[in-house]
Amino acid sequence: MPIRRLPPETVNRIAAGEVVERPSSAIKELVENALDAGASRIEIQADGGGLSRILIADDGHGMAPDQLALCVERHATSKLEPDDAGDVDLLRIHTLGFRGEALPSIGSVARLTITSRPKEGGDAHQITVEGGDQRPVAPAGFPGPHGARVEVRDLFYATPARLKFMKSERAEAMAISEEIKRQAMAHEAVAFTLDLDGRTTLRLPAEHPGDHGRLKRLAALLGRDFEANALLIDQERDGVRLTGYAGLPTYSRGNAAHQYLFVNGRPVKDRLLQGALRGAYADFLARDRHPAAVLFLDIDPLYVDVNVHPAKAEVRFRDPALVRGLIVGALRHALAAAGHRASTTVAADALSGFRAHEGVAAPAYSPSSPSAQGWSGWQGWAAPASQSAQVLPGLNERSARVEDLLPPGLNAAQFPIPDPQSLPPSEIDYPLGAARAQLHGTYIVAQTRDGLVVVDQHAAHERLVYERMKAQMAEGAVTRQALLAPEVVELDPAEAERVAGKADELAELGLIVEPFGAGAVLVRETPALLGDTDVQGLIRDIADDLAEHGAALSLKERMAEVCGTMACHGSVRAGRVLSALEMNALLRQMEATPHSGQCNHGRPTYVELKLGDLEKLFGRR
Repeated sequence: MPIRRLPPETVNRIAAGEVVERPSSAIKELVENALDAGASRIEIQADGGGLSRILIADDGHGMAPDQLALCVERHATSKLEPDDAGDVDLLRIHTLGFRGEALPSIGSVARLTITSRPKEGGDAHQITVEGGDQRPVAPAGFPGPHGARVEVRDLFYATPARLKFMKSERAEAMAISEEIKRQAMAHEAVAFTLDLDGRTTLRLPAEHPGDHGRLKRLAALLGRDFEANALLIDQERDGVRLTGYAGLPTYSRGNAAHQYLFVNGRPVKDRLLQGALRGAYADFLARDRHPAAVLFLDIDPLYVDVNVHPAKAEVRFRDPALVRGLIVGALRHALAAAGHRASTTVAADALSGFRAHEGVAAPAYSPSSPSAQGWSGWQGWAAPASQSAQVLPGLNERSARVEDLLPPGLNAAQFPIPDPQSLPPSEIDYPLGAARAQLHGTYIVAQTRDGLVVVDQHAAHERLVYERMKAQMAEGAVTRQALLAPEVVELDPAEAERVAGKADELAELGLIVEPFGAGAVLVRETPALLGDTDVQGLIRDIADDLAEHGAALSLKERMAEVCGTMACHGSVRAGRVLSALEMNALLRQMEATPHSGQCNHGRPTYVELKLGDLEKLFGRR
């Protein structure tokens, strides 16, 4: 077949298939245009999942009549300006839009109407494009002093085949809502309103620019729980700045839906950033748990290429190692600064498990009862045989009680009251309080000044041992063991090159590899911690990680898993009765150890209940 030039209408519809995949992507392009126009208020309306009608209204600087005619032409944009030689620099893009394809693409597959009044003054005008057919610019009414109103009706009516691939109206509406949330996260100083089928589903007032306003916006979108359990991120390295908020490990989720990443204010889905986020939490979460985070990367446009995909959802960094190192380092620094802190949702989940009920009445107290002796040496209530059928679970089991009791035979009069200023801080004033009891040989109950704390002794001590092992690994080289016979692992040539290129990084973790021909690597030594490991499987996992995330997470995770297993076997086991000194020593170590609020799999090591929570349980407030 001979080569032919495609008609302009066909070219526009092909472009529409790349830029406008569904109603949410059309709204994304139109909202970004409004943001680039300096809007402080954006209203979005969508009917029928956006397929019937879309309306975007903003109070930006608007467009003059001659600009309206240009804006619906392909590759016509106000975002890029040529230099004196007429060249356009695509490496320094400071705006969200720049390709000049959105409006003509939408106009080629829908009925598009743009009404605008310029900020400089003058009358409002309107232009209409239906299925690629452009109408002349004409005067029109406009409700505001300046800005633009873009209305899209019957999206994809000019390409009926595309409509067959659309999801349900509900699914498209949810995608629109998610897109507006992303845009609102990145621009807290802009007010957003979203109406779906005549019902207001999102109304966000403008917030003060900065961390405080951003957190208020995130709380409105992600919930108050995120606000209460988010750690502030603010780090800069070599001109690249990372800001935002990341959730505590105990505030993890079952999927990655609560991970939002932005580059220069642009929502992106980038494997490098997602891999760095996963790597930062590798020590704290199981593989099936995902952190919640909203991260904003600000970088010189010269060092990031946003002209990778027509939808501008992907980016490419000039120095990906710098970006990844910044993200991992900033997140781990914030997690370490959180200390033993656990998420507030842990207490809420614990309180939801309590139920008020009428239990069996305990035997009446009598002076002969052994309760005055404390719980440490007490073997249970001496109930009459007739009451033996009234079983109170756990009551007759040994437990421990920690009180500042006077020695036997002495009274308080024999002890002078010291100066309070000279006394060391009371155990109860520490963050995790003073140990009061051990339940079922597994849980430590501690009293704080304003509540109580329940600690899982095994999970807590496992974390402490694990952190000590990590510190020892960081202080010196990882112990290696040489293979009796070096093992050759055959890979794809590109995979082998990636693994060999990370030889220095792998050597720091105790894995010695070297290139062995075009499509293989030779393994001479492995980390001693791994013992007799599957070298072939390890190298292939590392190759997959390097391809997907740019980092050898598999080896780090395997070593972390081994350290976790060793820590598990070397920690205090559930069922072991602890003395008062041991319980308090464990609490003090938890307070001094970073990340002790969660075990190696991201589960909480303790639950804290405030006095107000306890009073609510008993109807006191």
